[in-house]
Amino acid sequence: MVQIAVFGYGTVGSGVVEVIETNQKEIARKAGDGIHVKYVLDIRDFQGDPIQERIVHDVEVILADPEIKVICETMGGIEPAYTFTKKALMNGKSVCTSNKELVAAHGAELMRIAGEHQCSYLFEASVGGGIPIIRTMNDALTAEKIDRIEGILNGTTNYILTKMERDGAAFDIILKEAQELGYAERNPAADIEGHDACRKIAILSSILYGHNVDYRQIYTEGITKITPKDFVYAKAIDCKIKLIGLSVITKEGEFAMVSPRLVPADSPIAGVNDVFNGIQLHSNMLDTSLYYGRGAGKLPTASAVVGDVVECVKKIGGSIPAAWDETEKKLTDNGAFRQQYLVRIKGMPDAMQQKAEAAFGGIQIVQIPEAADEFAVLTGEMSEQEYRDAAEKIPEIIGMIRR
Repeated sequence: MVQIAVFGYGTVGSGVVEVIETNQKEIARKAGDGIHVKYVLDIRDFQGDPIQERIVHDVEVILADPEIKVICETMGGIEPAYTFTKKALMNGKSVCTSNKELVAAHGAELMRIAGEHQCSYLFEASVGGGIPIIRTMNDALTAEKIDRIEGILNGTTNYILTKMERDGAAFDIILKEAQELGYAERNPAADIEGHDACRKIAILSSILYGHNVDYRQIYTEGITKITPKDFVYAKAIDCKIKLIGLSVITKEGEFAMVSPRLVPADSPIAGVNDVFNGIQLHSNMLDTSLYYGRGAGKLPTASAVVGDVVECVKKIGGSIPAAWDETEKKLTDNGAFRQQYLVRIKGMPDAMQQKAEAAFGGIQIVQIPEAADEFAVLTGEMSEQEYRDAAEKIPEIIGMIRR
């Protein structure tokens, strides 16, 4: 019987215990040995809960116990998770985590430390909840040259955008509804401003390149400026609006960004709705593949953590190779990235078309009955810098969404 510990008995931590105890026979068969949660670290007590007899408040109790082989870090945040994880790895204890903040900030360092001490640092649950995207990239697609990752990586924002499209309601109204349903936090900034998706695309980009992509160099734009009219314009050109984490290799360079994007309605990722996540990869042999499922939630995320535990149990005394190293990967400035833009402009086409054409070149005029005093233009492919320069010439621009 392999003894493990859990750091943090919150939503995901309690889910880890539940998954292990509910599926213990299946897990033991696949791991080659039984797995038992010996300790749970938390600052709280849980009187009346059977877990109370395993609660400890001092991390050193766990770190000093030679029986503990694997730790599930489900605390979230940088500290004290970083300090506790580093100490555990230096003591030869593998760590499995759902903590995307910590992985994005210190993942490469922690993987190196794990390798130096014959243990592993795994983080499948840090991106896409229960969707096995990291193991897919590291194992199943090892023969592939991946050149594009585009993902709906945040369930909260996907729920909001889906409801805005279906109901024709304003952002603030749907955000409040999402908070009441528990899909959005009281302070939803990390989700709606795109920071959560940014950390996740940084992790996937780091795996793509094998080097560390600093999430702070990724251009990030949230969904707070999206309006009901934007969805009507999108429908007029047969598109959906999704918050997309994008990492792509083109002839112009290597780029990453997070922003609302117009996704063709017949694209597989366009059908990913509500709180679900979807990650679409393009590679040179397989072509396009889509990975879909619950991107968050107690049991889906916990299941991914326990999947990593099983991998670590199979490799006790050894180290699973790191997904990327600490070498900094410098991405190309997004000013060189080429794409189309749907641009909303105040005024009527017959009065503004010549001005728009002079700025953007060849354009497609898009009009909708719901907007009598404005119109939109779909540009040809142009770089971000070319768009910025052109947009400065048209102060009547109301908004823009990339395609």
